[in-house]
Amino acid sequence: MLLDNVLAFIYKNKYHDISESLVTALEAKDCYTCGHSARVAFMVCELAKKLGIKGKEFEAIHIAAHLHDIGKIGIPDEILNKKGKLMPHEWEYIKAHPKIGYDILSKLRKLKNVGKMVLCHHERWDGKGYPNGLSKFEIPLGSRMISVCDSIDAMTSTRPYRRALNFEKCMNEMYINKGIMFDPLIVDCVLDNNLQFRKIITSFKAKEY
Repeated sequence: MLLDNVLAFIYKNKYHDISESLVTALEAKDCYTCGHSARVAFMVCELAKKLGIKGKEFEAIHIAAHLHDIGKIGIPDEILNKKGKLMPHEWEYIKAHPKIGYDILSKLRKLKNVGKMVLCHHERWDGKGYPNGLSKFEIPLGSRMISVCDSIDAMTSTRPYRRALNFEKCMNEMYINKGIMFDPLIVDCVLDNNLQFRKIITSFKAKEY
């Protein structure tokens, strides 16, 4: 038992150090990502606790949440930091970032499972996501959790081409897309604990100003 705990500690800290280094590199390239990955990872951790996820699965999902956008390192700067809406051909570049992230992470044997979650975090419950059009339980649980938290943070963040939604409107969008874009069970968990998720969003963003 003691050895298992020591190995878990080494696994957790070694790969968290790697993930933080990779996110720092991405944040130097993408101004929007600064803070986004940390907020998503924090929300995913809270969601995992509510869903009863523990141990190595918890750690893998946590790391994947930190690294879900790491593939944006491979996207041209002029597209990644464009101030207006993307043209269709530019959007195709953006849609490549989950596969790029998977290619980066799968080089490390211990992070292959993390890489699969990163690969699938833009898949949709109804099968209309990307890159592979997976649906429902074909999508890894961690990816389904990241998708929900990523969308919450995106909707409540101001972009050059649109203003942020307030939290009530964000939750309404989550409800509308339950069973369409998002896993219904995960959305229900967020809605049932919406005050806690609101506190996460407001407290994190308050620190950024």
